[in-house]
This record gives sequence, structure tokens and C-alpha cells, in this order.
Amino acid sequence: MNRISRRALLGTLAAVPLATPAIVRAQGKAVRYGLLSDMSGPYRDVGGPGNKVAVELAIEDFGGSVLGRPIEILQADMQNKPDLASSIARQWADDGVDAFADGAASSSGLAVQQVAREKKKIYNITGPAASDFTGAQCGPYGMHFAYDTFALAHGTGTALTKAGGDSWFFITADYAFGYALERDTIAAVTAAGGKVLGSVRAPLGTADFSSYLVQAQASGAKVIGLANAGTDLQNCIKQAAEFGLGKTGVKTATLLMQVSDVTSLGQNVCQGLVYTDSFYWDQTDATRAFAARWGAKMGGTVPGLLHAANYCAMNHWLKAVKAVGSTDTEAVTAKMKATPVNDMYNKNVLIRLDGRVMHEMYLWQVKPQSAAKSKYDYCTLLSTIPAAEAWRSLKDGACPLIKT
Repeated sequence: MNRISRRALLGTLAAVPLATPAIVRAQGKAVRYGLLSDMSGPYRDVGGPGNKVAVELAIEDFGGSVLGRPIEILQADMQNKPDLASSIARQWADDGVDAFADGAASSSGLAVQQVAREKKKIYNITGPAASDFTGAQCGPYGMHFAYDTFALAHGTGTALTKAGGDSWFFITADYAFGYALERDTIAAVTAAGGKVLGSVRAPLGTADFSSYLVQAQASGAKVIGLANAGTDLQNCIKQAAEFGLGKTGVKTATLLMQVSDVTSLGQNVCQGLVYTDSFYWDQTDATRAFAARWGAKMGGTVPGLLHAANYCAMNHWLKAVKAVGSTDTEAVTAKMKATPVNDMYNKNVLIRLDGRVMHEMYLWQVKPQSAAKSKYDYCTLLSTIPAAEAWRSLKDGACPLIKT
């Protein structure tokens, strides 16, 4: 047995303790849905176990079964490693898993996208952020339900540049996601009249960002763009605060921040930070109800975008499976793209031919803790970004599925 085969086997075995049936009320062979997640690394809190809880809630709301069959959720820790993610996805496809979701890091997600293409399996992309998933590396069965680097970059990058932050230096995660986020933000900054003074790349899982922050400060840039996420982002924000960068007039641009980051760091540390997202737990009665149910299973905290995206993706996939009367990949994919997405935070949202789910995006700012009305009352809405402005145009994406 070669190295990859051994890792695939180990990855599958590692999934077993997490691979438990969701709600089994029907008889017959189970419909199987596989989550390839970060269960132990920097993206555990923003995705991880909370993604499985969100999928379980979608199944519960759907009635617990589909086509008269029970629904089984598998979840494996692929450790943000492309070879391990690919091995697990390939094994699951061979074992009859009907669809994949999550993917966590963009590098591992792109590996899953390739397996989905080869094995003809639907891939609901809910963790990775690289805009390449609906661009040059788009797949016929991949649909991107959460953010992407284009939308994040253009939301936050454009707003801060127009507000006077016209010179930037980037601290970038050293893998596909970081490269894409830096690339797309540079495009947004320069289009808004700003300039980039430099960048430095930090390995995934970096704990000490002091040397990178020193380089950023020495550049003289008005904005330090953090092209990272999860605990990497949290460490960067915390150490920037310890350096007192905010007191020197330097702004910190959090290009991919989520509500769990504010919870981890504290509202006072994050006060004033601006970020782009498409979901906020306290936005409507429906999102608050979802947050309460999710929080009851997750220790009382509140969900973020990736948890909401996993609910959305599973809900939409189940509706398509029911409508076509099977889990056939071609038929279900066509139905998903032909049917508007409707759930607790999306209303009549279309899925483009390249797989991009065209929801609105929002620009949020973390409010002072003194202004909070409840424990998780973190953010103030600054602006709504319509879908047509939030996402890269279809013609500019270079998705090979698009002929004209």
C-alpha cells in the first residue's frame, strides 16, 4: 500500500467517530453526505463541528429523510492537507457518498473539487474562499455557497481605500487562499486609486506574527491587509493591538473575519474593525431563530457565515434531490442551478452557470462593547452590497464551463 493509500484509509477511519447518522426515520439505503472539515486546526471554530450541526438542522427542517430514505452525515478531519482531502473524498466517492461539502482551506478544497469532477459528485463549497472555484478551476458539479476572495476584497478593500487608506501592505497566508485574497484585494485597492507598498507571506498555523508586523509598520503603509483567517487572523489582530498599531493611525484590514473571531478575541480588541460578510446571526427574526437552535447544540455561542452556508447548501441540495426523485449528480446539479435558493437568509438567490451563489454581501463594523445590547451584539451594518456589485462578472472569471 502506497503512502497516499495509507493516508486515505487513515482519513476514512478517522471519520468514523464523527460519521453518525443524522435523523433516521425512513427505511432503505441511506442518502450519504460527506463533510471534509478542519476539526483540529485554525478553521475549527469557523467551521468544524458547527458545520455538522448546521447540516443536521437543515435535515431536521426538511423532515428527516428524502426519497423515503434516511440521511447519513459523514465528517472527516482532512487537516487542511490537499493530499489527505483528496484521498478521503476519493474513498467516499467509491463507497457511495452522494455529495461532498465544506473543504475548509482553499488548497484542500481545490483537491476535493478535482475529485468531484473526476468522480461526478456534487461539491457544495462552503469553507474555501478562493475565487478560483468559480474561475479558472471551476467544476461542473461545484457550487460556491459562501464568500469568495473577490467579494471579500472588493467589499473591504474598496471601502477602506476610498475612506483614505490609499497605501497598503499585506500579511498573507502562504497558500492558495491567501494568494487569491491578496491578488483580489490588490485589484480592488488599485481600482479605487490606492497603491500597494509590499507584502510578506506567513505559513498556515503561524503563532508569532511580530516580525511580519514590524515589516508592515516599517513600510509606512496606511493599511495593513490581513489576508488570512481563523486562528492565524486572531493572532495577527491580537499582536497588532499589542504593538499599538491603531494608536499610530495605521488601520488593520481584516479581509476575512467572522463572528467567532470577535468572540475569541473580545469585542474591545476588535472594536472599529470593518469586514465583509453575507450573514450575521442578528440580522432578521429567521437568522435569530437559526442562531438559537444552533447555539443550543454548540454551548450557547452564535453561528457564523460558514455554518449558515452549510445549512443553506444542504437545504438546497435536499430540495433538488426530492424534485428530481434521485441523487443522480447530473440531474440534481441542473435542478440546483435552475432553482432559486430560498432559506432563512437567502431569498430567491440564483446560482450562476459557474456555480457562484449570487447572494448579497454586507459591510459590517465591530461596535464598542459599551454599545452592545446583548452578549453577542457585535456589529453595526455599514452598507449592503448588491450581488451584481459583490461578485466578479461571469465573463471575467475564466471558468472553462462558460463558452461565451
